[in-house]
Amino acid sequence: MKTTDTTDIAPSGRTGGTTDADDAANGNGLTDTAGGRRGLLRGLPWLVWRRHRALLCAALLATVVGCITFACQRIGVQDFLHSHRATADPDGELLTEFQNSYGSMFGSDLSFLQGLPVLAGIFLGAPLIAGELEHGTVKLVTTQSVSRTRWIAAALGLPLAVAVLCSTLLSAVFTWLWAPAHGLAASGDWLTNGPFDTTGPVPVARTLFLTACGIALGMLIKRVVPAMAATLTLAVVTGVVWAEQIRPRLGTLRSVSYPYDSDDGPRLPFASVRMDDWVSTADGKLYGFGTCTGSGAEACRAKLGIVNRVTQYFDYGQMAGMQWLGAGILLALTAVVLAFVVWRTHRRPL
Repeated sequence: MKTTDTTDIAPSGRTGGTTDADDAANGNGLTDTAGGRRGLLRGLPWLVWRRHRALLCAALLATVVGCITFACQRIGVQDFLHSHRATADPDGELLTEFQNSYGSMFGSDLSFLQGLPVLAGIFLGAPLIAGELEHGTVKLVTTQSVSRTRWIAAALGLPLAVAVLCSTLLSAVFTWLWAPAHGLAASGDWLTNGPFDTTGPVPVARTLFLTACGIALGMLIKRVVPAMAATLTLAVVTGVVWAEQIRPRLGTLRSVSYPYDSDDGPRLPFASVRMDDWVSTADGKLYGFGTCTGSGAEACRAKLGIVNRVTQYFDYGQMAGMQWLGAGILLALTAVVLAFVVWRTHRRPL
């Protein structure tokens, strides 16, 4: 007499009703190609990649396209500089011509790079854990033979690694494009017009910080859409604080004095960023720039002893040090946020 095998058939066509989460928990998350080769990821990292592969692939594709675009743009910028024999201290006419030719290009590049950390926080960070909590995937995975430590390490590790890779490549290639024309691009203002936040280590640190904040908000809110909205709000608030309170304090202002009645104005080093103007006495006591400007101005200045004007600025040589200090602050905050995420994963129910 024949017996019938009543083993359940899973919707995916596998027997035993196993799921992707089961396979990941058991270390079976391998992809086999037709030739029998195995994938690079297995277990939980494979599960994280499978669930977020569309967004991660889009990020990698955008990085490749961005790097190729910047490389092509550099050819045109270099041709302009060579054909005009641009000096280390370009005049106003050359600056105007460069802005007419490449101003909009650099403006678009800067806007793109300034927006990427915000997009990473909203679309990568916020849904990363909030989506798992909202759909119950976390409970399924952690009820298998997977510890919370393994789960949070896999959930954070791969997306953050992709974020670091993409932001580092884009920052490096754009810095390569911008550096030869740093005195001409963005009107020469590297601090407030965008280059400070889009070159060197700062974009990498900002991307990690906003992504980590999105992850933390997603864990607290446990809903994807509200977490994304909260991340956008936080990005706007922290952006204002960064621009108004932190960035101007990352370096020590330098000063140059010149006679009050001088018609020449201050002679600042090339590519310096002018920050503030004062009037001062002979011994260096500063007064606001609008002091003694109304009726009786001369008598007022004589009474206070004002004889000089003072301009404070950041020199271009300070830029790299200020960037690394700012990036260090952002990375320290990122470490605090991620430590909170790990702590809450172990201490609170998911």
